[in-house]
Amino acid sequence: MTSIDTGIRTIRTAFERLAEAWRWYDAIPPVRRIHAALGRIRDGWRRLSRWLNTVLPKGLYARALLIIILPMVILQSVIAFVFVDRQLSEVTERLSAGVVHDIAALIDVYRGYPQDADQQQIRRIAQDRLGLVVDFLPLSDMPPPGPKPFFSLLDSALSDQLRKQIGRPYWLDTVGKSALVEIRVQLDNTVMRVFARRNAAYASNSEIFLLWMVGTSVVLIGVAIVFLRNQIKPILRLADAAESFGKGREVPNFKPGGAREVRRAAQAFIEMKTRVERAIEQRTAMLAGVSHDLRTVLTRFKLELALIKKSPEVEAMQKDVDEMARMLEAYLAFARGDLGESAAPTDMAAFLAELKDDAERNGHKASVVFHGPPIVTVRPAAFKRCLGNLVSNAAHFAPSIAITGHRDHRYLTVTVDDDGPGIPADLREDVFKPFLRLDDARNQDEGGTGLGLAIARDIARSHGGDITLGDSPLGGLRATVRVPV
Repeated sequence: MTSIDTGIRTIRTAFERLAEAWRWYDAIPPVRRIHAALGRIRDGWRRLSRWLNTVLPKGLYARALLIIILPMVILQSVIAFVFVDRQLSEVTERLSAGVVHDIAALIDVYRGYPQDADQQQIRRIAQDRLGLVVDFLPLSDMPPPGPKPFFSLLDSALSDQLRKQIGRPYWLDTVGKSALVEIRVQLDNTVMRVFARRNAAYASNSEIFLLWMVGTSVVLIGVAIVFLRNQIKPILRLADAAESFGKGREVPNFKPGGAREVRRAAQAFIEMKTRVERAIEQRTAMLAGVSHDLRTVLTRFKLELALIKKSPEVEAMQKDVDEMARMLEAYLAFARGDLGESAAPTDMAAFLAELKDDAERNGHKASVVFHGPPIVTVRPAAFKRCLGNLVSNAAHFAPSIAITGHRDHRYLTVTVDDDGPGIPADLREDVFKPFLRLDDARNQDEGGTGLGLAIARDIARSHGGDITLGDSPLGGLRATVRVPV
């Protein structure tokens, strides 16, 4: 036991010394500055990541296209830069050196043969042998420098060579005449003016290269767009099928397609859909059997009570049997959820008007307003039960009801407002729980089972939507049903 205590004390002492050494190390100013710099780098990277998330596209098609196009653009830019910086510069420099070399040779000829007073031989040699047009002007100052082009590769190359090979005052113009380059060199007693073809001093086929590069890039981008579109289509079909199934609608003629991973996901969706439908069918068959057996027993109770002589006790038992029948129907409706019904286009404006008429027949003041296209694809009976439960719940606690419907390109929103006592905010989610009955809860249907709002929310969610509760402008409760269309 003593050796164990000694070992524990030794380990504790080692950890304390290690912590003290770390505190000493962290207190060193350079280390603290490094930690602060690393923290700033992490913060900057996080801000950059958040900014990129806001700027970059959100869709898979756009992101995949960006992944293909961005490296292609970077590669082409690097190739163009290397071409301009290496090949185009080098070729232009060599061509410019050749032109200046010819001009230097003509200057040497001019100086070596002064007997050629009218310079006819020099002009002829320059024209016939060198492809240059030479002229001699009276000695004067050089003209002021002209405007430089944006892409001054030729200007810089010629200026370099003129300084290296001739070393005399010069002036050149590469802008004035597009097909020619004018060069003036100041000699001892005259000014030599030379006109050279631009393509003799400049690599003029660069436009062809750039055009070829851009053309191939456009073709490759077009192929990428077509390829990506064909790859994205199966994903969109799978998303549409999953959305339709989530709304409780049929998914006809859906078949796996596309890449292997997409086909695998589609096959998994089909298998999941089959399992869900099989479970629903089994539950529906089981509930049908249970319903049949229980209804048979209740029917026997009713017949036996009908044969018994009327009395207060018999009437009380009759009421209990009727109450059991209503409760049974409510339980079965909640468990079944009306999922066997097919979705169909429904005139929602007429549908809400029927709910208003039903409320008015029961002695309540009701109004209805609908905005937008009225035709919505839902399961009619189930959706009518959903809204009917909300209207019945409002009518049970309030004298006035206002029903409002709004349909846009994405959602159908129906609100049921009343001027009743409402529900406290902290209890609005609890009232959707099955069989839960609060003291003043409004989740009680007529049978008193506490399933009215639970059934309504179950139907709304089976359509891919939901129900929320809030404060009503009338002073009571607002129930909002929102389902995708």
